[in-house]
Amino acid sequence: MDSCCEQNMSNIARCSLKHRKGSKMHFGEVCIQTNDVIKLADFYRSILNINSDCSDEVHQFIITEGTTLTVYNDGSSRRHNQDPNISLAFTVDDVDAEYERLLKLGVHIIDAPKLQPWGAKNMHFCDPDGNHIYFRSLPKQPA
Repeated sequence: MDSCCEQNMSNIARCSLKHRKGSKMHFGEVCIQTNDVIKLADFYRSILNINSDCSDEVHQFIITEGTTLTVYNDGSSRRHNQDPNISLAFTVDDVDAEYERLLKLGVHIIDAPKLQPWGAKNMHFCDPDGNHIYFRSLPKQPA
Protein backbone atom coordinates (compact mmCIF):
# COMPACT_ATOMS: atom_id res chain seq x y z
CA MET A 1 0.00 0.00 0.00
CA ASP A 2 1.47 3.39 -0.93
CA SER A 3 1.80 6.21 1.63
CA CYS A 4 -1.24 8.10 0.27
CA CYS A 5 -3.50 5.07 0.72
CA GLU A 6 -2.00 4.33 4.13
CA GLN A 7 -2.76 7.92 5.15
CA ASN A 8 -6.37 7.65 3.87
CA MET A 9 -6.93 4.38 5.76
CA SER A 10 -5.42 5.97 8.87
CA ASN A 11 -7.72 9.00 8.52
CA ILE A 12 -10.78 6.77 8.13
CA ALA A 13 -9.85 4.82 11.26
CA ARG A 14 -9.39 8.06 13.26
CA CYS A 15 -12.55 9.82 12.08
CA SER A 16 -15.29 10.09 14.63
CA LEU A 17 -18.55 11.25 13.13
CA LYS A 18 -21.17 12.61 15.49
CA HIS A 19 -24.62 14.06 15.02
CA ARG A 20 -24.98 17.76 15.68
CA LYS A 21 -26.64 18.63 18.94
CA GLY A 22 -30.37 17.98 18.70
CA SER A 23 -30.00 16.03 15.44
CA LYS A 24 -30.56 12.29 15.11
CA MET A 25 -30.45 10.97 11.58
CA HIS A 26 -29.31 7.76 9.93
CA PHE A 27 -29.09 6.59 6.35
CA GLY A 28 -32.25 4.56 5.81
CA GLU A 29 -32.70 3.35 2.25
CA VAL A 30 -31.26 2.92 -1.20
CA CYS A 31 -34.05 2.66 -3.78
CA ILE A 32 -33.27 1.56 -7.33
CA GLN A 33 -35.85 2.86 -9.77
CA THR A 34 -36.65 0.70 -12.77
CA ASN A 35 -39.27 -0.09 -15.39
CA ASP A 36 -39.17 -3.81 -14.48
CA VAL A 37 -39.42 -4.33 -10.71
CA ILE A 38 -39.84 -8.13 -10.96
CA LYS A 39 -36.76 -8.65 -13.13
CA LEU A 40 -34.52 -6.37 -11.06
CA ALA A 41 -35.78 -7.66 -7.69
CA ASP A 42 -35.19 -11.26 -8.82
CA PHE A 43 -31.65 -10.34 -9.92
CA TYR A 44 -30.77 -8.73 -6.58
CA ARG A 45 -32.27 -11.63 -4.64
CA SER A 46 -30.17 -14.09 -6.63
CA ILE A 47 -26.87 -12.22 -6.24
CA LEU A 48 -27.54 -11.51 -2.55
CA ASN A 49 -28.75 -15.07 -1.86
CA ILE A 50 -32.17 -13.95 -0.55
CA ASN A 51 -35.45 -15.88 -0.87
CA SER A 52 -38.83 -14.17 -1.24
CA ASP A 53 -42.21 -14.94 -2.76
CA CYS A 54 -43.05 -11.26 -3.35
CA SER A 55 -44.48 -10.53 -6.81
CA ASP A 56 -45.34 -6.82 -6.45
CA GLU A 57 -44.74 -5.09 -9.79
CA VAL A 58 -44.44 -1.60 -8.24
CA HIS A 59 -42.29 -1.82 -5.09
CA GLN A 60 -40.27 -4.59 -3.44
CA PHE A 61 -38.03 -4.72 -0.40
CA ILE A 62 -34.81 -6.66 -0.95
CA ILE A 63 -32.94 -5.98 2.30
CA THR A 64 -34.88 -4.82 5.35
CA GLU A 65 -32.25 -4.91 8.11
CA GLY A 66 -30.09 -1.83 8.68
CA THR A 67 -30.11 0.26 5.53
CA THR A 68 -33.00 -0.90 3.33
CA LEU A 69 -32.56 -1.81 -0.33
CA THR A 70 -35.72 -1.50 -2.43
CA VAL A 71 -36.71 -1.66 -6.09
CA TYR A 72 -39.44 0.70 -7.28
CA ASN A 73 -41.34 1.72 -10.41
CA ASP A 74 -42.76 5.23 -9.95
CA GLY A 75 -44.59 5.02 -13.29
CA SER A 76 -42.25 7.29 -15.21
CA SER A 77 -40.59 6.02 -18.35
CA ARG A 78 -36.86 5.46 -18.08
CA ARG A 79 -34.76 5.42 -21.22
CA HIS A 80 -33.12 1.98 -21.25
CA ASN A 81 -33.37 1.87 -17.42
CA GLN A 82 -29.90 3.38 -17.20
CA ASP A 83 -28.71 5.83 -14.58
CA PRO A 84 -24.95 6.25 -14.82
CA ASN A 85 -24.83 8.01 -11.46
CA ILE A 86 -25.28 4.98 -9.20
CA SER A 87 -23.06 2.19 -8.05
CA LEU A 88 -23.66 -0.12 -5.13
CA ALA A 89 -20.97 -1.82 -3.05
CA PHE A 90 -21.70 -4.83 -0.86
CA THR A 91 -19.15 -6.04 1.66
CA VAL A 92 -18.90 -9.83 1.65
CA ASP A 93 -16.84 -12.28 3.69
CA ASP A 94 -15.14 -13.95 0.71
CA VAL A 95 -15.20 -12.13 -2.63
CA ASP A 96 -13.54 -15.08 -4.40
CA ALA A 97 -16.31 -17.47 -3.32
CA GLU A 98 -18.96 -14.93 -4.37
CA TYR A 99 -17.22 -14.59 -7.75
CA GLU A 100 -17.53 -18.34 -8.34
CA ARG A 101 -21.19 -18.33 -7.18
CA LEU A 102 -22.11 -15.42 -9.50
CA LEU A 103 -20.39 -17.08 -12.46
CA LYS A 104 -22.60 -20.14 -11.87
CA LEU A 105 -25.65 -17.83 -11.89
CA GLY A 106 -24.56 -16.54 -15.32
CA VAL A 107 -23.73 -13.02 -14.13
CA HIS A 108 -21.38 -11.21 -16.53
CA ILE A 109 -18.38 -10.10 -14.46
CA ILE A 110 -16.69 -6.93 -15.67
CA ASP A 111 -13.71 -7.10 -13.32
CA ALA A 112 -12.76 -10.32 -11.54
CA PRO A 113 -11.68 -10.07 -7.89
CA LYS A 114 -8.58 -7.93 -7.61
CA LEU A 115 -6.69 -6.57 -4.61
CA GLN A 116 -6.88 -2.77 -4.54
CA PRO A 117 -4.06 -0.47 -3.30
CA TRP A 118 -6.12 0.43 -0.20
CA GLY A 119 -6.35 -3.24 0.83
CA ALA A 120 -9.88 -4.20 -0.26
CA LYS A 121 -10.43 -6.97 -2.79
CA ASN A 122 -13.16 -5.95 -5.29
CA MET A 123 -15.07 -7.45 -8.18
CA HIS A 124 -17.35 -5.48 -10.50
CA PHE A 125 -20.48 -6.33 -12.50
CA CYS A 126 -23.75 -4.67 -13.54
CA ASP A 127 -27.39 -5.41 -12.83
CA PRO A 128 -29.87 -5.86 -15.73
CA ASP A 129 -30.53 -2.08 -15.79
CA GLY A 130 -26.82 -1.24 -16.10
CA ASN A 131 -26.22 -0.08 -12.50
CA HIS A 132 -22.67 -0.84 -11.37
CA ILE A 133 -22.29 -3.28 -8.48
CA TYR A 134 -19.19 -4.08 -6.49
CA PHE A 135 -18.71 -6.99 -4.12
CA ARG A 136 -15.73 -6.43 -1.87
CA SER A 137 -13.89 -8.10 0.96
CA LEU A 138 -12.19 -5.73 3.36
CA PRO A 139 -8.86 -6.49 4.98
CA LYS A 140 -9.18 -8.21 8.34
CA GLN A 141 -8.52 -5.86 11.24
CA PRO A 142 -6.04 -7.12 13.84
CA ALA A 143 -7.80 -8.29 17.01
